[in-house]
Amino acid sequence: MDRIAGRTALRAQGRRFASVLGGHQSSGTRHPLVAVAMVLPLAIVLAVVFGGWEAVITQASSVVGLLGR
Repeated sequence: MDRIAGRTALRAQGRRFASVLGGHQSSGTRHPLVAVAMVLPLAIVLAVVFGGWEAVITQASSVVGLLGR
């Protein structure tokens, strides 16, 4: 439990230090294309291993529809 409290304190201290130096604090969001690039290799491997190309295509079209909004 002490480790978790120590990490939290270090993170807070790092954020304060970055704000003093004029750096911007990251919001924790990433561009949707970056997320797709991160997930795509795993999706391909799972589709090959389990033979689920139709499911992958269906899910990909759903994601494209969501990104198009």
